[in-house]
Amino acid sequence: MSFPSRYREKLMELCDGQIVVTVDPDRCLLVYPMPEWEQIEQKLIRLPSLKPQTRRLQRLLMGHATEVQLDGAGRILLSNPLREFASLDKKIVLTGQGNKFELWDEATWSERCDQWLQEAAEDFELSEELESLSL
Repeated sequence: MSFPSRYREKLMELCDGQIVVTVDPDRCLLVYPMPEWEQIEQKLIRLPSLKPQTRRLQRLLMGHATEVQLDGAGRILLSNPLREFASLDKKIVLTGQGNKFELWDEATWSERCDQWLQEAAEDFELSEELESLSL
């Protein structure tokens, strides 16, 4: 997987190309610059581990977390288990999500986008947080 040059330069500047890739319950991969992942990991560790939902999330995110290094061409090598989890083949989509990236199989991304658009059209009520957001 190769990052576009604008991201590659920023990742080299931010974390010297050190990245953590883990899984997401939506069947995509989450790609964090190392400093961001360290913050997420600390938050996960501090959660009350006696709750089954918390343990599942910790096992999923921390258990699959894999450190990778961005090479000079802006590429990372993804392990077979990570690629299989997200059903990544030849066509993939990389989406920026603020402090992280999501890596999707292109067909799954298209299906999910259609689903999210349909859900947004059906759900006219916004939470307080979204009502205050000006786009």
